[in-house]
Amino acid sequence: MSKRSQRFWVIATGVVILALIVTLVLNAFNSNLVFFFTPTQIFHGEAPKGQAFRVGGMVKEGSLKQVDLSHEFLVTDNERDVRVTYKGLLPDLFKEGKGVVAQGAMGEEGVFVASQVLAKHDENYMPPEAKAAMDQAALRKATESVKAP
Repeated sequence: MSKRSQRFWVIATGVVILALIVTLVLNAFNSNLVFFFTPTQIFHGEAPKGQAFRVGGMVKEGSLKQVDLSHEFLVTDNERDVRVTYKGLLPDLFKEGKGVVAQGAMGEEGVFVASQVLAKHDENYMPPEAKAAMDQAALRKATESVKAP
C-alpha cells in the first residue's frame, strides 16, 4: 500500500471516529434536554406529548392535598392551572402561593406527573420564564377587563 493510500485511510478513519463521537455527544445532549412550559402553553397544546418537560409558576393557594408522601397541587400562571401529582418529599421551601418548577410528563386526564419538584431558593427568585408568563397573563387579564364594557 502506498503512502498516499495509507494517509487516505488514516484520515478517513479519523473522520468516521470524529463523526461517531459527535453523534454520540449530540444524542446524549438531546436526551437530557428538558424544555420549560407554562400552564397556558400546556393548555394550548404546546407541550410535548409523552416526553419529559418542566412546568412552572405559582402553587395556587388552597390547592395542596397531601396523603403520606403523595402530593397534589395546582400550578398557575394566573391565567390557567395545571394539576400536578408528585410522590416523594417536597422541598422545605415549597409553599402555597410561592414559585415552583416541576419536572415530569403529562399523564392521563391532563394531570402532570412530576418526577422532581424544585422550589424557589429565596424570597425574590422565580424562574425567568415563569415570571414572564405570569406578567403576560396579568397583562392579558388587565387588557380584557378594560375591553369588557
